[in-house]
This record gives sequence, C-alpha cells and structure tokens, in this order.
Amino acid sequence: MERFEHTVTQEQVGERIDKVVSTINSDWSRSQVQQWIKDGHVLVNMEQKRTNYKSQASDVITIEVPEAEVLDVEAEDLNLDVYYEDQDVIVVNKPKGMVVHPAPGHYSGTLVNGLMHHCKDLSGINGVMRPGIVHRIDKDTSGLLMVAKNDVAHEHLVNQLVEKSVTRKYMALVHGVIQHDYGTIDAPIGRDSKDRQSMTIVDQGKHAVTHFEVKDRFEQYTLVECQLETGRTHQIRVHMKYIGFPLVGDPKYGPKKTMDIGGQALHAAVLGFIHPRTEEYLEFTAPIPSEFNELLQNLQK
Repeated sequence: MERFEHTVTQEQVGERIDKVVSTINSDWSRSQVQQWIKDGHVLVNMEQKRTNYKSQASDVITIEVPEAEVLDVEAEDLNLDVYYEDQDVIVVNKPKGMVVHPAPGHYSGTLVNGLMHHCKDLSGINGVMRPGIVHRIDKDTSGLLMVAKNDVAHEHLVNQLVEKSVTRKYMALVHGVIQHDYGTIDAPIGRDSKDRQSMTIVDQGKHAVTHFEVKDRFEQYTLVECQLETGRTHQIRVHMKYIGFPLVGDPKYGPKKTMDIGGQALHAAVLGFIHPRTEEYLEFTAPIPSEFNELLQNLQK
C-alpha cells in the first residue's frame, strides 16, 4: 500500500478535502478519492473526516492508496455489437436477455464479461464487478450503453448524467391506445414497501421525469418514444404503468394477460453525450431489434 503525505497550502485553505486530494496526483479521480475518504484511507491530522470537510492552513493529509482489487470476473468472447470505441469510451448495443454486470446468480454471460474480453482497459470507479459501467439498462431491455475506459472519462460521463445533458431515447410498446401525441410524466419513484424487488410511485421517492411522443397506434397498443430526463431504476416501466399504459411483455409491471415475448418491449434507441476528451457531442442510433420489429409488423397486419 503506497502512502503519501500532503500539507495544505495557503491557496487550498477552505477547499473540500476530496478536491485537494484529487489534485495531488492526476491519476486519482475525484470519485475514487471520495471512496478512499469514506473507507478511511485518507486522514487529516491523523483523523478521519467527511468528504466535504473544508481544509485548513497547515492541515497534514495522509493518503494510503489501497491495493487494486484483483478482478475475478472471467473475460468471455460474447461477440459484442460495438457502435463506437476510442481510448476513452465504448458505445455498445446490448442485446435483450443480457445482464449488464455480474451479480449473485449472474457471474457469466454479462456485458462486463464481454467487455473484459474485448478490451483490457476499463475504469475502476465502480469496483471489480462493474468496471467501466456508467449507467445500466435492464436485462430484458435492449439497446445502447456508454462504457468508460478510464476513471477521468467515467467521472465526466457520470457528471453529464447528473446534469441531465445525456440524450437517452427509448422505443416502447405499451398496452392501450394513447390519444394525445405528447406527454410528460413527473412522478417520484422509490422502492415498493410491499415488494422490495419492485419500484413504484411514492411521495418520498426520487425525482423522476419521462417525456413521451406517440410514434404509432394500433388497435389495442401504442408505440411511443420515451426520453429520459432522469434515470431511475425501471423508470419508463413504472411511469407508463402509472399513467395506465404498461409495457407489453413486462412481467413485473405489465398486466397478467400480456404478450409472452420474454420481457418488456423496450429498446434504448438513441444515446448522445459530450465526449470526455474532445468535448464534441456524439449521438448514436440503434434500430429496433428484429423480434421487436416483427411484433410491430404483426400488429400492423
């Protein structure tokens, strides 16, 4: 374990301790440093402080850089559908049925297993089970995800998500015919007290906003494009159920009598973000997968 000592300079007085520490070494990202502070690897005058502690003149900061965890998730050749890749970012089109990262019950066949075979450099901010993962989509949702190849890119992309500047548009097939062409659902989402595996609309939940536009209407169904303003767990699925138009095929939030299509009819079709290095806006579009497309064609008939 490497150990560093730093004495707060006059210019750094009043700055947050996580900011001061992250300037000591350009390889240390702010979120990585924040985790070290929480884990007790960063001490001020040999005392543990909070990440928002304001540094004072002549404070002595001791940093013990923890050993990197050995990643025991196996690399697998999963023939990933990579839409874009450079030294900082990968954009991948995840198929329906693939879990994003390893978790109990899913240690192989995940997007992370495939990414580890595809490239050796992934950011370490989210730990050994979720290297590079900036945001997630559900197992049975297909579509575009951005992945960070280093910690600086990771932090940059996460900040864009926080600032709501990332473009995320999804195609969804829902039960019922929506009469109006546009809508916005602004309803807070939290854990369902009756079922901890499900999310629901709760007053004390997290702020959640989904905008939607009707793309096509069928006899008993509607195809909508949903644009996320926030990114809560199961947000589109919960919000569309809340307004009375649950997703087709959704085993958790859909009606009992729904089409058995192996999970919800939801596809992350458009992803746009500012590149962390070039600061250029990039946008990608992945067409609806074939089985979803066949479903729409059958409804049109």
